[in-house]
Amino acid sequence: MDVLSAVERRSLIAQMVLEKGKVLLPDLVEQFKVTETSIRRDLTLLESNGRLKRVHGGAVLLSGNSRTDSFTEKMQIHIGAKERIGKAAAEMIHPRDVLLLDSGTTTLQIVRQIPADLRLSSAITLVTNSLPVSHEVLTWPSPNLVVLGGIYMPEYQATVGPQTLKQLQELTADRVFLGADGLTVQGGVTTANILMAEVDRLMVDRSRQVVLVTDSSKLGRMGFVPVKQISAFHMLITDTNAPVEIIEAIRAEGVEVILV
Repeated sequence: MDVLSAVERRSLIAQMVLEKGKVLLPDLVEQFKVTETSIRRDLTLLESNGRLKRVHGGAVLLSGNSRTDSFTEKMQIHIGAKERIGKAAAEMIHPRDVLLLDSGTTTLQIVRQIPADLRLSSAITLVTNSLPVSHEVLTWPSPNLVVLGGIYMPEYQATVGPQTLKQLQELTADRVFLGADGLTVQGGVTTANILMAEVDRLMVDRSRQVVLVTDSSKLGRMGFVPVKQISAFHMLITDTNAPVEIIEAIRAEGVEVILV
């Protein structure tokens, strides 16, 4: 089981405040198995970053605050699980594949673990709206890369909007690797932004095989905007900390699940 870092713990606390509106100090101490001093320090740092407001015995949601972790912050969270997921996904890639990759931090790990022989010119074609993915691929000797244009979203380091959707409509991919902010059996896959959800939905529609790549912390969490029901996905790659009951329910929907 991956041990949570302080950065990961604070991210989860901020997410809990967004979802519940309030968290209590004793509950956080019990859940994360750390000292009260550590949790108080977490709350102080989160308050200084505008993520919540400290109150007696805990913290509450700041009025009007809906900020999620930035791309840079997300990169540091559950990195071990994301690297294992990325490696398992990269092993699925074959010569001449046309691949769609969304803007998630886990899809970036896939690109980083694609073998050297598939990085040669025309071996595979990569299509993405993610600038970090694009920058990674551009370090290859002779990449075959399509970068989707559109409106740039700094928080996600990705493009969205009508131009992005129009270009996707003209493409067909062998496989899409898609991240998520949340996943429940009833609510399906969700994300935190309406414009990002539009791109993700169309990536699913334009791909022959749909692979969801997400660490177990997202399972059982309902995000803001629905993307697709779980039955729209052919495969889920996640880590072994995933709740058994959720994995069984996903498999019952006909989705292949790989645990790493």
